[in-house]
Amino acid sequence: MIRNVLEMLEHSAARVPDKTALKDEHESLTYREYMDAAQRIGTYLLKNVTKDSYNKPVAVVIDRNVWSVAAFMGVVYSGNFYVPIDNTMPAERVKLIYDTLEPVAVIDGRLKDGDVIEGAIPVKDMLGEPADEEMLKKVRMNSIDTDPLYGVFTSGSTGVPKGIVPCHRSIVDWVEAMADAFGFDENMVHGSQAPFDFDAFVKDIYNAMRNGATVVIIPRKLFSMPKLLFEFLVEHNVNMLVWAVSAMRIVADFKAFGAIDKLPDLRYVMFSGEVMPIKALNYWIENIPQAMYVNLYGPTETTCNCTYYIVPEGKQDELKPLPIGKPFRNCRVVILDDKREKVITEPGVKGELCVSGTCLALGYWNNPEKTKEAFFRDPTITAYNSILYGTGDVAYYAENGDLMFASRRDFQIKHMGHRIELGEIEVALNAIPFIDIAVCLYDEARGKIVCCYQSETEDTKAIVKFLSDKLPKFMWPNIYKRYEKLPANKNGKIDRAALKEEIKKR
Repeated sequence: MIRNVLEMLEHSAARVPDKTALKDEHESLTYREYMDAAQRIGTYLLKNVTKDSYNKPVAVVIDRNVWSVAAFMGVVYSGNFYVPIDNTMPAERVKLIYDTLEPVAVIDGRLKDGDVIEGAIPVKDMLGEPADEEMLKKVRMNSIDTDPLYGVFTSGSTGVPKGIVPCHRSIVDWVEAMADAFGFDENMVHGSQAPFDFDAFVKDIYNAMRNGATVVIIPRKLFSMPKLLFEFLVEHNVNMLVWAVSAMRIVADFKAFGAIDKLPDLRYVMFSGEVMPIKALNYWIENIPQAMYVNLYGPTETTCNCTYYIVPEGKQDELKPLPIGKPFRNCRVVILDDKREKVITEPGVKGELCVSGTCLALGYWNNPEKTKEAFFRDPTITAYNSILYGTGDVAYYAENGDLMFASRRDFQIKHMGHRIELGEIEVALNAIPFIDIAVCLYDEARGKIVCCYQSETEDTKAIVKFLSDKLPKFMWPNIYKRYEKLPANKNGKIDRAALKEEIKKR
């Protein structure tokens, strides 16, 4: 039984030592080099910094390079867990993360000369330390599978970021479930789009590590240059994409496939993070029909994803929401009522989607109150302590048993005496041909539903005419605002918080 993710790295390094494990815009590492670099970094930390510290956070200031990833594994070799830090974030947010984290060390994973963060250890300075196998072996002997592996910070409702900490067992179990569901193998070449401090990146590095596959780190700048993006994918033989919905939508918005002569030979296209506009998905299906398309669902607290839906071949109905499917093996989902007391099983009846199993994170670092609030005792089990995570997402079962995402709980409103899911309105809006993407918000002060949409043209009459055939009048937006480009947050998702602030100022 694997109890530490490093066993997967070591297995691949023994089996395919000279195969490319990681590749960025400028450099690459074979599995042998990857393991060696990580062991050197781990030894450096043990001898000079962390010493007898175990299961403590080590911050890694990231760049999109192979050495940042090697630093992650080096931290794990030291018996601690890594936390990626994007130093381009606002200074106040970075400070809040450090204040919550209290790291025992900071590694600067960037390779640029100069501008070294005060107190941080440049990763290149750590690679001169020879690996001490006995020291590393001692650390491993003391490890267990519930040791923390990494931390990812997300926004907190109080304004203080929350640090989510999954363990080794959760990742090992999850990559085994992914291989079981989709048949991944060592021939996969992952085109990695996600920021390193976003849990979606985990899907690339650990699936590849388990299978002895390759991760190609896509330069961020290419997502504004679609022709070069696809040339890059072709050049590096990428056949596996696990991308955020926002990245796929950018490709569709740009009509990027029309700019290239040769399409990547993709085997899998997987997406998550937001509701996929069916119009954008159909654009991909039309141009790359041979790929398997998979809708992945799951908050960071459930270790990447807890459910999946394999999209049937051919174009999908733009007015029907895409299912989130069924749970991965060894993961259980239930739908609870508003009081979190009763389990809902009837088709069409909505409630909060809750998750249990090995997939659950250990909780929020240094935040016992929020941990207790989100990770609560299963009300249906009284004989022992079984934990559920409340996602805050509203879901229901379709007649065929598929799980369906309705909206976030905070996207559910009471308007004109009706209980309305804003997500249902968005599905209809995103089926309108001239709209690239649309979101709905509720202006509580004025009692108005506000539609914010991205489009080259402004035509409110056409929108209302389209909706008149699809939704009852009480669900029609009261205000329409066109954008040339909707604001996005650092992970590429539509920045609803910024839009809400804008609405308040109107």
